[in-house]
Amino acid sequence: MSMLHQLFARKTSFDNDDHAQGPALRRTLGPWGITALGIGSVIGTGIFVVTGTAAAEYAGPAVLISFILAAICSGFSALCYAEFATLIPISGSSYSYAYATLGEVVAWFIGWNMVLEYGISASAVATSWTGYFTSLLDTLGMHLPKALTMAPLAFTDGHLVGTGALLNLPAVAIVAALTWLCYVGIRESSGLNALMVVLKVGLIVVIIIAGARYVNVDNWHPFIPAHQGNDKYGWSGIFRAAAMVFFAYIGFEATSTAAQECKNPQRDLPFGILVSLILCTLLYLGMAAVMTGLVPYSMLDVADPVVAALRGHPELTWLRPLVEVGALIGLSSVILVMIIAQPRIFMIMARDGMLPKVFAKVHPRHRTPHINTLITGFGIAVLAAVFPLDLLADLTSMGTLIAFTAVCAGVLVLRYTQPDLKRTFRVPWAPVICVAGVLSCAFLLSQMNWFNWMLMLVWTVLGLAIYFGFGYRHSRLRSNQ
Repeated sequence: MSMLHQLFARKTSFDNDDHAQGPALRRTLGPWGITALGIGSVIGTGIFVVTGTAAAEYAGPAVLISFILAAICSGFSALCYAEFATLIPISGSSYSYAYATLGEVVAWFIGWNMVLEYGISASAVATSWTGYFTSLLDTLGMHLPKALTMAPLAFTDGHLVGTGALLNLPAVAIVAALTWLCYVGIRESSGLNALMVVLKVGLIVVIIIAGARYVNVDNWHPFIPAHQGNDKYGWSGIFRAAAMVFFAYIGFEATSTAAQECKNPQRDLPFGILVSLILCTLLYLGMAAVMTGLVPYSMLDVADPVVAALRGHPELTWLRPLVEVGALIGLSSVILVMIIAQPRIFMIMARDGMLPKVFAKVHPRHRTPHINTLITGFGIAVLAAVFPLDLLADLTSMGTLIAFTAVCAGVLVLRYTQPDLKRTFRVPWAPVICVAGVLSCAFLLSQMNWFNWMLMLVWTVLGLAIYFGFGYRHSRLRSNQ
């Protein structure tokens, strides 16, 4: 096989992937279990942290428009994920979809970027978890030393500088606890996730209903603040905020990584992907409207914007403990789902020969990718202990947008190359939806600054070095020729 031919060779059979290396994963998830995974992975940092920053720095009350734009972009991708999930119901998500349509090297590129989407995003969420955890301790009259609650590195003016802290200990602790749970089994993990989803959604609804009574509509005027340059307010600010709040939607497609643990993936995956996206969008809009209505949007540029909004109304101080508990539950469920998702991507890549065989092992009793889970948990904990949130979040968004672009393009490619495949779910008006998905993702990518692109270039070069150093030589497609 020539080098060029292998680089763009497509994988056409996925029938044996569920049993390729030892015991299969346990199929225990139904449609609402999948939906809970989607909501669990989405509702977290976005609703409790990013909303305030996007409103204060870029969009003002028009952050609602930013959420709608990000939801539309995610919606195009969600429809494409749903079609692919019925065609290729295995745990590789957009990596497997790209392998089937765009070729091996593209699939590797997407899989490598999914490490940003799941692994690094979990580290970013864990650092946010520490902020609300220490706030709750303050409410209870307890305190942890800053040396154990801050990252030892901070990102300032394009440089990493020391903070004098030792490590972010609470972030390490929550990652370790959830990694152990994921090691034990998907049933236990999804059960806890479903409980956390019910609790955090209930708390968010309470906050929206209680806060709505005290909304001052004058805080919504002007709805679109006048443009002040550098993407601050106006429509350019709305677009920049849309790229920022896109981080809030990352996760709904994580449901597709649990395909081999679904009872009926062709039915359950489209349901879970689309329903979780719709429900999360409604919650985001409700929370953003209440927050910008309670206080002037300029007051929301803080680490705990929901608490800041409540401080403006003494009648709502009773909600503060609920906000802090809800944030901890919400962020924990996001970390949990990401720790579930990332090891399954590694497992599928290893079964294709793209990673060493150790990544493909499944625990004989727990039926989980246990070694991957430990590796993933360790990596997430190290990043969360050392690096700040802002350095991790933008890379996560870029990696996800690239993956979404590949999935939207892949659906259209497969419609023309294999039109007769049985599709239990079809993207409506596929040429329009797929092209719109690609263009909308590309537009949000264009809102990122040059430094983010430099980081992405370094990440890509590192990934290609691993591919040509190992994956290219050990690919199962190459060995089967």
